[in-house]
Amino acid sequence: MGAGWWLVCLCAQWCGVCREFRPAFEALAREGLRLEWVDVEDDEDLVGELDIETFPTVLIAEGSRVRFFGTIVPQAGVLTRLLESLRATAGHAAAPDAGAQALLERIMASR
Repeated sequence: MGAGWWLVCLCAQWCGVCREFRPAFEALAREGLRLEWVDVEDDEDLVGELDIETFPTVLIAEGSRVRFFGTIVPQAGVLTRLLESLRATAGHAAAPDAGAQALLERIMASR
């Protein structure tokens, strides 16, 4: 199930920035990405012990390996450029953050 690229957005329903960002996030579905929107409160069992303090926080994975985990400016162009940069260096990932990798594995198992 790990094949392809995953784009996970960790947000909260109460967050206005997240609600405004969601359409831009979902528009990336046509880019061949597996999209997952994870509400940190509704899906707190999935999020686990990770402390998500700033929204939106995104996790981008190439297959089953985390390539990026962190906050971004909630603009479609910023996310698109980040994805393009990661895709341009496909297969050349540094060691992922253990917490982010565990989160990805929980998301992949639950979907």
